[in-house]
Amino acid sequence: MSVQSDSEKRKQISVRGIVAVENVTEVKKAFNRHVHYTLVKDRNVATPRDYYFALAHTVRDHLVSRWIRTQQYYYEKDPKRVYYLSLEYYMGRSLQNTMINLGIQGTVDEALYQIGLDIEELEELEEDAGLGNGGLGRLAACFLDSMATLGLAAYGYGIRYEYGIFAQKIENGEQQEEPDDWLRYGNPWEKARPEFMIPVNFYGRVADTPQGKKWVDTQVVFAMPYDNPIPGYNNNVVNTLRLWSAKSPVDFNLKFFNSGDYIQAVLDRNVAENISRVLYPNDNFFEGKELRLRQEYFMCAATLQDIIRRYKASRFGSRKAVRTTFECLPEKVAIQLNDTHPALAIPELLRILLDIEKVPYDEAWKLVNQCCAYTNHTVLPEALERWPCSMLENCLPRHMELIYHINFLHLKEVEKRWPGDMDRMRRMSLIEEEGEKRVNMAHLCVVGAHAVNGVAAIHSDILKATIFRDFYEMWPEKFQNKTNGITPRRWLLLCNPGLSDLISDKIGEEWTVHLDQLKGLKRWSKDAGFQRAVMKVKQENKLRLASLIERDTGVKINPASMFDVQVKRIHEYKRQLLNILHVIVMYNRIKRDPTAPIAPRTVMIGGKAAPGYFIAKQIIALACAVGDTVNNDPDVGDKLKLIFLENYRVTLAERIMPAADLSEQISTAGTEASGTGNMKFMLNGALTIGTMDGANVEMAEEAGEQNLFIFGMRVDDVEALQKRGYNAYEYYERNPELRQCIEQIRSGFFTPGEPGKFQNVADVLLHHDRFLHLADFDDYIKAQDKVSAVYQNPSKWAEMVIENIASSGKFSSDRTIAEYAREIWGVEPTWEKLPAPHEVA
Repeated sequence: MSVQSDSEKRKQISVRGIVAVENVTEVKKAFNRHVHYTLVKDRNVATPRDYYFALAHTVRDHLVSRWIRTQQYYYEKDPKRVYYLSLEYYMGRSLQNTMINLGIQGTVDEALYQIGLDIEELEELEEDAGLGNGGLGRLAACFLDSMATLGLAAYGYGIRYEYGIFAQKIENGEQQEEPDDWLRYGNPWEKARPEFMIPVNFYGRVADTPQGKKWVDTQVVFAMPYDNPIPGYNNNVVNTLRLWSAKSPVDFNLKFFNSGDYIQAVLDRNVAENISRVLYPNDNFFEGKELRLRQEYFMCAATLQDIIRRYKASRFGSRKAVRTTFECLPEKVAIQLNDTHPALAIPELLRILLDIEKVPYDEAWKLVNQCCAYTNHTVLPEALERWPCSMLENCLPRHMELIYHINFLHLKEVEKRWPGDMDRMRRMSLIEEEGEKRVNMAHLCVVGAHAVNGVAAIHSDILKATIFRDFYEMWPEKFQNKTNGITPRRWLLLCNPGLSDLISDKIGEEWTVHLDQLKGLKRWSKDAGFQRAVMKVKQENKLRLASLIERDTGVKINPASMFDVQVKRIHEYKRQLLNILHVIVMYNRIKRDPTAPIAPRTVMIGGKAAPGYFIAKQIIALACAVGDTVNNDPDVGDKLKLIFLENYRVTLAERIMPAADLSEQISTAGTEASGTGNMKFMLNGALTIGTMDGANVEMAEEAGEQNLFIFGMRVDDVEALQKRGYNAYEYYERNPELRQCIEQIRSGFFTPGEPGKFQNVADVLLHHDRFLHLADFDDYIKAQDKVSAVYQNPSKWAEMVIENIASSGKFSSDRTIAEYAREIWGVEPTWEKLPAPHEVA
């Protein structure tokens, strides 16, 4: 089967007509100018990386005028601004996404073709901006895209980590971490803004003065902003992601040249600059290290000073304060806290208003509450941030005072509402007294924010019923749901041009900003011609991924097999172990009867384990060991393969999602807040095997449960089982296939040279299993058998695929952001275009 190149496919969808010759000529001129004058200068030959940077700068030229124009427009109109605070942004690559959003991809493709360069080869040279661990950071990236596309005056704020999420290498079947030096060649998309450098204070003490409290004797670190453009789709809006880098304030002092202290004085600069050195590689796990606390405060303090400066100076390029009072702060400022990592924004804004701006306490607290809103992303207890009071008192003494005061007033309100209920006061306190005194940051966020939201309907209900139950009883009006979404520009238009083209041919091109229009495809779900066209695109995507896997792993996979994929962070609650158990069951069945008919499968598991998470690393090692056994067994042939996909990241996801047939979303019910990978698979035509957890529940509502493979316990079943006591041995004894699997893992069947290697994994399953793998095992295997049966009926499978694609409109981040805008931030989205830079406004 011939496979069209990505470039050919992209030209079809992005051009859909003739590219203007003069535009191609202009791009060629700009590209050559950047090669010759900006980059190569006195060298005689350009490297491929020179060409990549020339291309990036050529595309950036189209951005900058729109970027300046957008910011000028915001200053002229003075709208309410939205500030999205996140410690993580998992952006991936920017070049192709920028070309698509600016509508210049076809032109640039053609220009480079005429010059004799392969645009896809140049795109491969771009480093992923991996400033996030997984779902939380990728969600933030999708939200930035949607905020720009919906014309909101929005700003992302975070940290410019020098080293992003580690690069994963699999050596001898085990994860090894390598530093992600993503800035080593420079970043053509960022603009340093040293003129907006901001001081951030740490340590010191609180002094009482006649003018009030004053934080003195502090250590100062400077926050240097780097601005990254965020283009909206085809609307000439370019918003800003501002990332802070830590800079030492220590000046070189010439007197040190003549003393031994000089070297140490220079070396001491690094201590301050370590704040923005590296992203903590934990996902859904709280690590109470002081450096992490300093990162969180550093981002909040720099950001809030920037917000106040922009609020006061409403003219473009002006630093002169136009507003001098704060009563209209909530009319002009909305601050969204992405999880509790930016929770210190609450006491920091209060401190600025009280100590610096001299606003009375009651008024200041009301302003903080009206400006701030909080998104919760997890109910797992180990993920919730609880900072030791002693660490906060040392690092941020004024903030600890303010938190105690906020708590004092809060508990007075609780006492007034429920007199004498000391247990409730203990549960609702911001300060946990058992053991080491700690600040519960989620409680601080709920008390300090005017809105609290979960990220899927079931998750929001669980929040109200469990960890925030007392707060929900006190303030039911605060609690909302905002089901997560993904940007259809990156996750369909960019990564799956063949399918995008088919969709546009059927329903037009407005789906790219109004994804709910996909429901128009439902009328073709039984159409044999459309089914063939959709599955032909799927097959081309599978061939591309198979070729990539063979290149990287040496394993030749059967492109006619079902591509059964589970890619996400490795965590016990996501239950990659359940998936591996199913692979072992399939392997054992083939070994028992190699001639029995079977739907061939290629199972792919990918994801990173936190470096200190022992069992997660064992799960990766087990997947690799089982894969080695299965992939090299001649009885199995190409009926079954298990591939561990190394170094899963945004760029690899863009290849995987379009090629997947089956999406594994198998977390224990009640543990996955939402999931967004599930939405990417659905949009790209993979069918879901999943539990009723997170957004799977809403996906089943949209597509109909008959178009997904739902299995396992629901939340109520999980609670009932935990209440009566979970005994894994009951399931182990009852099911011979399960027993065989666990004995093979325990005995070293998959690691003959190291027989006891996976004893720990067997022990977890049988003795320490918080996530109830064995309770769902039987139902999971039955659901997988049903998957195999349906896959062998191509027409039925294709019909379900089209129904899923047509039902995925709800899961656009545009819909999510429109809901945040209207129901939390108090701003109205707009789909109107700004004038292009060359047009008269």
